[in-house]
Amino acid sequence: MEHIVKPGTYIPETNFTYPENPSEPLFNPKIIRNIDIENNFPFLDKSFKGRIRNFLIYTGIFLLVFPLNKIRYGLKVTGKKNLRKNRKYFKNGAITVANHVYRWDYLAVLYAVKFRRMWFPARAANIQGSDSNLILGAGGIPIPETLGAARHFNEAFDTLHKKKKWIHIFPESCRWEFYEPIRPFFKGSFKMAYRYKVPVIPMVFSYREPKGIYKLFKVKHPLITLSIGNPIFQDSKEFEGLSKNEIIEKMCLDTHQQMVEMAGIEQNCWPPIAE
Repeated sequence: MEHIVKPGTYIPETNFTYPENPSEPLFNPKIIRNIDIENNFPFLDKSFKGRIRNFLIYTGIFLLVFPLNKIRYGLKVTGKKNLRKNRKYFKNGAITVANHVYRWDYLAVLYAVKFRRMWFPARAANIQGSDSNLILGAGGIPIPETLGAARHFNEAFDTLHKKKKWIHIFPESCRWEFYEPIRPFFKGSFKMAYRYKVPVIPMVFSYREPKGIYKLFKVKHPLITLSIGNPIFQDSKEFEGLSKNEIIEKMCLDTHQQMVEMAGIEQNCWPPIAE
């Protein structure tokens, strides 16, 4: 399908060769740590060492990464009113979703939700690399492969939901650096939202051309805008009479469509749901 954007939508030029499969990772980390997540892995690490790591990582995020994200990428956040006016509906938690397009995008989401502590499913390979402690400390919970470990993975998110915590998910599954179209979504994000009966908050990263001081210093990467959409509530009238699978699919389709529109896309080149 031809990809068509609205007038004024900026498409960054990159030197990346993106895979043909939209769920194939653009980057694969170098494995430097042998961490077994399939056997007795602490998906919610409550040890003293884990708590200290998490505290230090979050302190660094708040004090260093938030300002650097604004300086380096010119990060702007729009649509904050959609969080403020619906605040009362988030008392039992929420799931935020976004396209996965640059190294600090999850940290931009943290900034957008006012520094709220969040957790997110992470690729298992990523916690085997050099960013292991950063990912785990920031709230990453690795996705296992075996059924036994998957049960503990789900129990970790069950525990977080019981505590009314927020969860972030990248439904595209992997990061494609500065990629402009919105890739197909896996339904796992929306199955979790259905299970916990919490709203889905669509967010989308789009790009701006480097100008002013960024152009003066010949910055090659685009500037970043994070737009927050209208929350999707599965108990609203438009979901009445639908089956479980129909609700999950509608949440997925509605979220994808909102993100496509917020990104300034008239016709997206990918289908909304992954095969």
